[in-house]
Amino acid sequence: MNRTHLEHAIVALVIQLALWPLFGPWAAAAVACAVFLGREIAQHEYRLAIWRGWKWGGPKPVHWHEGLWRGWTRDSVFDLLAPLVVCLLAAWLVSRYLPPL
Repeated sequence: MNRTHLEHAIVALVIQLALWPLFGPWAAAAVACAVFLGREIAQHEYRLAIWRGWKWGGPKPVHWHEGLWRGWTRDSVFDLLAPLVVCLLAAWLVSRYLPPL
């Protein structure tokens, strides 16, 4: 686990805590994790586009689905798993030990 994994987990927890009063713990956790899922998919799309010779300003030579399944490294998987684990753990702890609002 490197520094970016910890940073992503902290930012996801902050997002979850900010949205908690509006949506509840589980939905706030889903939104926080979806932010990082979208970020990782976008990074993979840009990496694939640059690898295929794409220059800024032109259309990307990447299909809409390729960011979902191409270009995932161990680091990018942990960039998504760290926020997921932290947010799910926080939602579970709150739903188990705190009374509902």
